[in-house]
Amino acid sequence: MDEKIRCGWCTSSDLYKKYHDEEWGVPAYDDATLFEFLILETFQAGLSWITILNKRENFRKAFDHFDYQKIAQYNDDKILDLLQDAGIIRNKLKVYSAVTNAQAFIKIQEEFGSFSNYIWNFVDGKPVINNRNSLKDVPATTPFSNMISKDLKKRGFKFVGSTVVYAYLQATGIVNDHLENCWKAPQPPK
Repeated sequence: MDEKIRCGWCTSSDLYKKYHDEEWGVPAYDDATLFEFLILETFQAGLSWITILNKRENFRKAFDHFDYQKIAQYNDDKILDLLQDAGIIRNKLKVYSAVTNAQAFIKIQEEFGSFSNYIWNFVDGKPVINNRNSLKDVPATTPFSNMISKDLKKRGFKFVGSTVVYAYLQATGIVNDHLENCWKAPQPPK
């Protein structure tokens, strides 16, 4: 039996536990992973994360394994196909935003060498480690996520409000919000 203590938000299913244990809060530096989480987080806006996790494989298939070069070229026919795909979230604005965000993502790569360089520059390349005692101590937004959200919007991104951005920063390990009693919490140096 699994006796690990985890952050309270992830205990309702094995899929949640696996995501928490293997991905959430793990620093992601490669652009492919950073883009996948960006798309998933934008689709999650207004929904529960478990809804997205349950559809993640469908999203991968529908969106060419999150190949931003391909997504940036999607035409109206492809978008119509996506809007008919019951395996994903069929929100027209979110589907269109995936294309827009892929195009903006590529522009950032051109400017900064990679999206990773851009996003990790906000924290000088090192994760922000928070010491949260309980879920009520974890904010939905911070001044930091407000700043990044504003910059992303200025660069043409859609569905990147501060709440989405903060969830993105947590998912990609730029911000570590594992609770202090969680087995994944960063350990102080010895």
